[in-house]
Amino acid sequence: MGIIEKLRLDNKKAFVTGGARGIGYSIAGALAEAGADVAIVDMDEGAAKKAAEEIAAATGRTALALRTDVTQKAEVEAMIERLLEEFGRIDAAFCNAGICMNISAVDMSLEDWNKVIAINLTGVFLTAQAAGKAMIRQGGGSIVTTASMSAHIVNVPQPQCSYNASKAAVIQLTKSLAVEWALKNVRVNSISPGYIGTDLTLSSPVLKPLIEQWNAMAPLRRLGRPEELQAIAVYLAGDTSAFTTGSDFIIDGAFTCI
Repeated sequence: MGIIEKLRLDNKKAFVTGGARGIGYSIAGALAEAGADVAIVDMDEGAAKKAAEEIAAATGRTALALRTDVTQKAEVEAMIERLLEEFGRIDAAFCNAGICMNISAVDMSLEDWNKVIAINLTGVFLTAQAAGKAMIRQGGGSIVTTASMSAHIVNVPQPQCSYNASKAAVIQLTKSLAVEWALKNVRVNSISPGYIGTDLTLSSPVLKPLIEQWNAMAPLRRLGRPEELQAIAVYLAGDTSAFTTGSDFIIDGAFTCI
């Protein structure tokens, strides 16, 4: 079997949190295109259903839509149980859901701080924990978290201390889980995207004015595209990455090199 065939995800079962749009939607589509059945896990049930229908129609794979609040342990556990009922197993889990608030440190309320940490860090832990338990029982699997280049640098000019801190914590959480579960055959890695031109970024009245400044600083002078994260996602979900765990993959067009 050649390397292209080995990269296929035929009949693997996966879920993507925050999968209804943006990076999550692009990753879910790539997994299905590579042969996996996928679940779109998102707070927006309508958007999740629409995404699942589009992915199923485009790839011929099974795509489910599951409304889940990743900050709520009971909802996460119920989501995992539902997936196991539908799919029988979970081979790949993408803990991708996240938010960002551009609020200066002196103005940030405790409520806003806690909201960012709850979704970006606690939500990643709860979904990884629940998926990890299922994978340990079945004999293995792959978990991928979405961190950010913001875990490695302080973005400017936007103030986003809570986001930066949460994403740095995601990387250390990822490494910790990778070590704990290494002998359980459960691999845990993170992807750290740079500035990606999602619909939300391109249309946001807060972020859109900053794009020109970001591009002026970037070695490639442009934003990344969601589809430019697909290859690493498919690689990490499959068996060819069997020796890859505890790693963080920075996909940022060399932005953090400067």
